[in-house]
Amino acid sequence: MDGKSQFTCVSVVITIYNEEDNLPELYEKLSKTLSSLKMNSEIVFVDDGSTDRSFSILAALNKKDKRVRVVRLRRNFGKSAALKAGFNYTKGDIIITMDGDLQDDPADIPLFLAKIEEGYDMVNGWRADRKDPFVSKKLPSKFSNWLASRVTGVRMHDFGSPLKAFRPEVIKGIDLYGEMHRYLPALASWMGASIGEIKVKHYPRQHGKSKYGITRLIRGFFDLMTVKFLMSYSSKPLQLFGLPGLISFFAGVIIGIYLVLEKFLSGITLGDRPLLLLSILLIVLGVQFIMIGLLGEMTARIYYEAQEKPIYSVKEIIE
Repeated sequence: MDGKSQFTCVSVVITIYNEEDNLPELYEKLSKTLSSLKMNSEIVFVDDGSTDRSFSILAALNKKDKRVRVVRLRRNFGKSAALKAGFNYTKGDIIITMDGDLQDDPADIPLFLAKIEEGYDMVNGWRADRKDPFVSKKLPSKFSNWLASRVTGVRMHDFGSPLKAFRPEVIKGIDLYGEMHRYLPALASWMGASIGEIKVKHYPRQHGKSKYGITRLIRGFFDLMTVKFLMSYSSKPLQLFGLPGLISFFAGVIIGIYLVLEKFLSGITLGDRPLLLLSILLIVLGVQFIMIGLLGEMTARIYYEAQEKPIYSVKEIIE
């Protein structure tokens, strides 16, 4: 980056789960990149319940480098919760996220800073030349990105890229659950944030095992439905459930009126008419949908007025 930056400090948040073999090299690469920047920096490692030597290595890095902060969670809460913990313990005026598996390149960080300085609130990485197995990783990812773009209306090549940059006021206002970290661009867009995208380098995993499998894709699909609900109906659930409820209710009433007219005008017996059961069913379903919408409205009000509850538990923090 040339010239004077509008930012004074960059925070890099890295979630760790059993990455002992990758940490030393990751730190060296990251330290080299951050030292070249004309601003202060900090590295926030979140140990998400590692069972190997990851925490002891991070503790040693903390003693070696004052820029390193370690947040250790009591157990494995998942990446969304770990990221949220990291965001809550950052002090920088720009936040970078990346994985600890050495597949992301810390040398790309200046590109994100430059893009943010153009005025974007968030910048998403795009692993255009992804170095992962095609069947187990790239193919499911392509489908997931296509589906997420269609469902959320946010056109993005790589929703799941761990390499991202945020302004703190954007990311710290987003609550993360399940696998919702994959849809941060959509959640940020829902908040009105401007989003950019840049191509980043990607490398094959050299050490350790991937923590992602096909079950994660399934969980991600359900979280995508949650994201869509949050973006479109979280503050107005009655509009989601009310319309099909009204359609079902009035369809049942119309069928019922038709049957009553047949009864009085033609003398047709209604007891053995399947249409009678359909009419009753549609009316009951309509009432139930409307009631679900009303209950959703009440729940939404309680949610927005309630105090925030942490989705993680911190065991210790090394400053």
